[in-house]
Amino acid sequence: MLVVEDEVRLAEALRTGLVAEGFAVDLAHTGTDGLHLARENVYDAILLDIMLPGLSGYRIAQALRAEERWVPILMLTAKDGEYDEADGLDVGADDYLTKPFSFVVLLARLRALLRRTAPPRPTILAAGDLSLDPATRRVLRGADAIDLTPKEFSLLEYLLRRAGDVVSKTEILEHVWDAYYDGDPNVVEVYVGYLRRKIDAPYGRQAVQTVRGAGYRLALDGG
Repeated sequence: MLVVEDEVRLAEALRTGLVAEGFAVDLAHTGTDGLHLARENVYDAILLDIMLPGLSGYRIAQALRAEERWVPILMLTAKDGEYDEADGLDVGADDYLTKPFSFVVLLARLRALLRRTAPPRPTILAAGDLSLDPATRRVLRGADAIDLTPKEFSLLEYLLRRAGDVVSKTEILEHVWDAYYDGDPNVVEVYVGYLRRKIDAPYGRQAVQTVRGAGYRLALDGG
């Protein structure tokens, strides 16, 4: 997720809330930086303020659509006139939310936007008897419910979406943490260990497999 917002406190609050919901988030505080990040990275959606230093949200949306970049855009703005809303939608935004707004409402609008624009995918992700429901945030091994932290849940969700594929530490860091994570990359190993102790060890399974020198793979049969 990319958040382009020049109000630093609001931007940080949005990042904190979205990370708690399992999203990896990049921030930009100017229109110029926001457009650069949107061009350089692949995002599931962009939360885009209109009144920004450098480039306005209108111009960012126009530029992305002119380049045939169809990432979903939810515009955030203090401008609440009907013509402002129409302008935002006309230049390529997919939805529009006026400040001040409820984070609960923003999250609901964002999830609805992601559902509308995402390619078809199973409602419940599964590998063998291991299943994860993104909507209810429930994880099961057979009939047993497994309690995961938000980061463990995000890691398992990413691995399940790529089940059978080898994914590198870098890919995991970019999708489960964020593109600018500059901490110890071994944090991936730590969280893989946490997952194994919860979804594998108690059941005598090996769903999360280490591929030496390449990364990790979640077994299609659930281990």
